[in-house]
Amino acid sequence: MQDFEKLGAFYLGKVYDVDERARRDEIVMYDSKDLVTHAVCVGMTGSGKTGLCVGLIEEAAIDGIPSIVIDPKGDLSNLLLTFPELRAADFRAWVNAEDATKAGLSVDEFAGKQAEAWSKGLAEWGQSGERIGRLRGAADFAIYTPGSSAGIPVSVLRSFEAPPPALVEDRELFRERVSGTVSSLLGLLSIEADPLRSREHILLSTILTGEWSAGRGVDLAALIRLIQQPPTARIGVMDLETFFPAADRFALAMQMNSLLAAPGFEAWMEGEALDIGSILYTPAGKPRVAVFSIAHLNDAERMFFVSLLFNQILAWVRQQSGTTSLRALVYMDEIAGYFPPVANPPSKQAMLTLMKQARAFGVGMVLATQNPVDLDYKGLANAGTWFLGRLQTERDKARVLDGLEGAAAAASAAFDRDACDRILSGLGSRVFLMNNVHEDGPVVFQTRWTMSYLRGPLTRGQIKQLSGHARGGAGSVGGVGGASESTLASDAAGGAPGVGAPIPGPASRATPGLGPTIASASGTSSVPAPVPAPEMTRSPATTPAASRVNISTAARVGADRSRPVLAPEIPQYFLPARVEGGVVYVPMVLGLGKVFFSDSKLGVEETETHSWLAAFGGGPIAVDWEHAERVDVWERDLDKSPADGAAFESVPTDAAKAKSYELWKKDLAGELYRSAKLELLQSPSSGEVSKLGESEKDFRLRLQQAAREDRDAKAEQLRRKYAPKMTTLQERIRRAEQQLAVQEEQAKSAKMQTAISFGSAILSAFLGRKKISSGNVGRVGTVARGMTRQSKESSDVDRAEDTVGALRVQLKDLEAQFQSDLDAMVSKIDPLTEELETIALKPKKTNVTVPAVVLCWVPHVRGAAGLEGAWR
Repeated sequence: MQDFEKLGAFYLGKVYDVDERARRDEIVMYDSKDLVTHAVCVGMTGSGKTGLCVGLIEEAAIDGIPSIVIDPKGDLSNLLLTFPELRAADFRAWVNAEDATKAGLSVDEFAGKQAEAWSKGLAEWGQSGERIGRLRGAADFAIYTPGSSAGIPVSVLRSFEAPPPALVEDRELFRERVSGTVSSLLGLLSIEADPLRSREHILLSTILTGEWSAGRGVDLAALIRLIQQPPTARIGVMDLETFFPAADRFALAMQMNSLLAAPGFEAWMEGEALDIGSILYTPAGKPRVAVFSIAHLNDAERMFFVSLLFNQILAWVRQQSGTTSLRALVYMDEIAGYFPPVANPPSKQAMLTLMKQARAFGVGMVLATQNPVDLDYKGLANAGTWFLGRLQTERDKARVLDGLEGAAAAASAAFDRDACDRILSGLGSRVFLMNNVHEDGPVVFQTRWTMSYLRGPLTRGQIKQLSGHARGGAGSVGGVGGASESTLASDAAGGAPGVGAPIPGPASRATPGLGPTIASASGTSSVPAPVPAPEMTRSPATTPAASRVNISTAARVGADRSRPVLAPEIPQYFLPARVEGGVVYVPMVLGLGKVFFSDSKLGVEETETHSWLAAFGGGPIAVDWEHAERVDVWERDLDKSPADGAAFESVPTDAAKAKSYELWKKDLAGELYRSAKLELLQSPSSGEVSKLGESEKDFRLRLQQAAREDRDAKAEQLRRKYAPKMTTLQERIRRAEQQLAVQEEQAKSAKMQTAISFGSAILSAFLGRKKISSGNVGRVGTVARGMTRQSKESSDVDRAEDTVGALRVQLKDLEAQFQSDLDAMVSKIDPLTEELETIALKPKKTNVTVPAVVLCWVPHVRGAAGLEGAWR
């Protein structure tokens, strides 16, 4: 194992001496946590920029860090071209036939040459096929192709999903999300819209704001309908028809409909959902390098997708916990045009926000370009690391130096502009200047050989061949959020029937801090995880679909067109009907339960909230909670009034008594106390316990991130411990090298003087044709003394070299001891494969509450088998 295989450090290359134009043996390592403050890579065509960034992504993958890679040119798909065996046959299918022709070789011969070159190049940098195997085993690699089925298709227009509640509550971020989505969508329609002046932009923003605030996603078809019939009568202070007449709205709707009906546009509607969590990790929790290839898209489509993707990343970032360790990497090549200095395209705002905020959540942005002029360097001042390669013009260099100076100022770091200017002027291919604000000064290095075969851009056919369509989908993960219990609870206590104010969009029902859940069973769209989420269970097991509630015919005396008149103390709610006409409302009982679980030893404090729907029985027990069905219904999904023209089944006698509901509340509390239990997962190595509703995958990922944070913290502690010793040794080496240089210069001078003296004595004696005189004897004596001095100086050089060598050995031993201590401190257990234990908790009787039990009218229609559920 090479000494560059260090925990939490990326192997970038080796130090390069610009003056001597030679590579040194000293390797260049980059702390992964430094990437949390983002990086910028600039270099002209042929500078080696792609190789450097591919190497960075490879190192992150080996360290278990997932990446999202945005590829406008099509060459970053090369990340999937990794061949551990390094056989010519592996390369043959991917070599460029034109390159083979130019080289005067057959494709087979050229493939052999490429395999040989890669084997030699890797070996030169201390790598091998074994390391390529580690790379392939550490991460999953996939190519996503929005608007195309060549790779994994992405459904980006099927639905504009509502942002998570945390983002909705942040009004500034929410406005930016709405504005960015609308701008990118209008750009797809070739409408350049000013967010403050364009009525198209304002109307669509109003629609999305309303729908997303209510937690509702909007697909394109629904958006077209809402444009024609907006859910508001006024825009600002103006009447809707005055601001945007119906005829003009129809024209906009037709334009959007034409886009939807365009040939080939169905590709945008198919494929996997743009769910960042599922894209970054496989269902088993393995990190993924997800390459989004967009080379096949036109400019408007690229801008639309990039904007949407960055907004989705931002929404995901805001759902993560804070960390100082690298959690994920987002890389985009050729950002010119997406991050300009003056213009404000839809992509820019989301990118700026990520540059400012993503670092707090452990997400590192790496932005690259070969066009350093057309960039917003003020926005890039948040980048802590700059990789600068060979530049094409003096203007490019000046712009880059301005940006670098600004970044240094933002980080309160020193910056020597003149020195960087000189260095940039001498850079060659694959040689970069790295300025990292977390280090003492800039470093010039040559990039290592990439493990991926860099063959250049791939065609759609090659991407399709590479993807193979054999891998399973990443899927989408959805959740059901918690709703406030105040309205139902107050109504059950005798308040007027009604539905509370809309709450933010849906979140997982296990989200801590949210109230009880009343969520629509049909509102949950998620692909099941391979292992069920730990959750509260009750026996006997029940199915969550409310449509399977059995309606006892014994309690039915037929449907009446009129709604039964009940006392105002009895709160009534209506589940929304999914059909129009022929609706028959059946009375049922809806109960809202809340169970608190606590264990001080495990550090568990969780509250489970859920609702139960029970049919009225025909026997002595009117409501049997043991056989009730658990339902997911959001409070805002309940209607205040019934559907027009609906019929009603009669209400049982007990249901018409207000005191019955208090009795049923007690019965539900008793049932929950007897049957409720909370099953959680625990890591034996760390003692960490999963959270309520947290899936095994998410729990393992949290354990992995915690282990990474622990590793980085311990590494920092060790660095501080070893820093004085290393600094002392490095200073001694510096002085010893200076002394060696002096001794070498003195030895060189003494050797030259001795040679001159010796030559002079010989010539004087020979050319003068004299016998040995006293003068000649003196000269010979001088030569002898000179040779003695030369011998002494030579010995001094040897001693100085021995001193330098010994000190370097000490430094190497100290570094080895540091790595050994770090390895010993870091757990060797992989959270992704560790065998987890299951623990079960029961509640105390005092920790079970039932805030509300109410009469719920459930819509049905008459079918061949009798009444059938008909609610949304």
